[in-house]
Amino acid sequence: MSQSSALKNIQWHETSISKKDRSRVNGHKSCVVWFTGLSGSGKSTLADGVHQKLFEMKSNSYILDGDNIRHGLNKDLGFSPEDRQENIRRIGEVSKLFVDNGTIVLTAFVSPYKADRDMARRLVDADEFIEIYVKCTLQECENRDPKGLYKKARAGEIPEFTGISAPYEEPENPELTISTDELSIENAVEEITDYLRKRLFSFYR
Repeated sequence: MSQSSALKNIQWHETSISKKDRSRVNGHKSCVVWFTGLSGSGKSTLADGVHQKLFEMKSNSYILDGDNIRHGLNKDLGFSPEDRQENIRRIGEVSKLFVDNGTIVLTAFVSPYKADRDMARRLVDADEFIEIYVKCTLQECENRDPKGLYKKARAGEIPEFTGISAPYEEPENPELTISTDELSIENAVEEITDYLRKRLFSFYR
């Protein structure tokens, strides 16, 4: 039986507790906070810092980190354009479930292709996707090189590495642009947290 044929026999089951109900209990709206940028730009560091702030605010929040997800859910995927697309598709679908649960889900993925990020955005309501472009020059990312990946990529040990042998398509209209080669981590975290506080919490508090 083909996938399309199988889907004809599947129906969506509505639950008695809605996303609005869960958000009301949590005291904030739910959304996807999508951190995108080159490796070494600071996505995971910022996501973790913001997560700590949200935790202090007693929010229902969670981080989906690119490397962590590839240890489990996406461990079968490589880094070809097709695998990258599937990587983001899966994360988009998982993020959608978190949003339905009333959760603020923070995702930290290079996600180099605009079409893939747009696909993830379309999975949730228009006001439930916050794209944060973690902007940093390639030179600065290479200088940091926290995992030694740029050195390996320059040596030809890592094929299809974003920024070196594979493209990165900058966001055109992100909700926020954070330049980590200009801002301190502390100031960047505060700017993002303040944005989320105004956008997600004021409705309920």
